[in-house]
Amino acid sequence: MPEPDLNRQLGELMCRATLDALWPTEAGSMGRRPPRLQCRVGSGQATYHRYSPGQRLHVITYGVRMIAAKQNPETAMGWLSTREIRNREYFDGELSTLNLLAHTCCHEFAHLLQQRAGRRTHGSVHNRYFYDLLDQLHADGRAGALRRHLASRSSALGLPALDTPFALPDNAELAGRWQVGDEVTFGEGPRQRQGRILRVNRKSCTVQGTGRSAGSRYRVPLPLLSPAAA
Repeated sequence: MPEPDLNRQLGELMCRATLDALWPTEAGSMGRRPPRLQCRVGSGQATYHRYSPGQRLHVITYGVRMIAAKQNPETAMGWLSTREIRNREYFDGELSTLNLLAHTCCHEFAHLLQQRAGRRTHGSVHNRYFYDLLDQLHADGRAGALRRHLASRSSALGLPALDTPFALPDNAELAGRWQVGDEVTFGEGPRQRQGRILRVNRKSCTVQGTGRSAGSRYRVPLPLLSPAAA
C-alpha cells in the first residue's frame, strides 16, 4: 500500500490541477460574480462534488484511500473511473495511476458542470447528460491538459512515476480468491455494504448481507469485493 504522505501529496496535486486546468475557463463563462470552487483532500475513500447555494461554493473532495486504491491494479479495478476509461476509451483506454487520477478529476468536474446545468437529480446522477459533459472534457483537450499538469507537477516533486500502464486481473483469478463463507465488503463511502459469500459465480458472488445490511441479498461483481476487516 502506498505511503499515506504520498497519497496526500497526490491529492493536493489533483486539487491544484483541477483549479488550474479546468476551473478558469468555466469560471470565466459565469459572469462577473462566479461561484467559488474549493478542492480538498479527504481522509477516507469518499470522492465527490457538492454545492452550497447559500455560499455559492462548489467543493470537490478527493479521498486518500481512493488515491491509494488507484495505484494498484487489484484495487483499481472496482472503481467506476476504471470502467469509464476502458469502456469509453478515455486516454486511448490505457489504465495507469496517472490516467486514473486525471480522469477522476474530470469525473468530479463533470458533476460540477452537471449541477450548474440543473441536470443532476436524485436517482439520476450518472445519466446521459453527465456522460456528454465527461466526453466533452476529453474531446476538447481539457482532460489531456489536466493529465499533463498532474504529470509535470508530480515529476517536479520527485514523486514516483505515475504513467506506467497496468493490466487488470481476469475473472478466473478473481473468483479463485473467494470461498463460500468469506466475509466481504463492497460499495463506497456511506453506501458501503458488508456480507457473507453464499455462492461464487464466474463473474460475481452472491452475498448475504450482514450487520446494517442484514436481510438483503446481493449479486456483486468480483472486482467490487474486498475482504472485511478482521
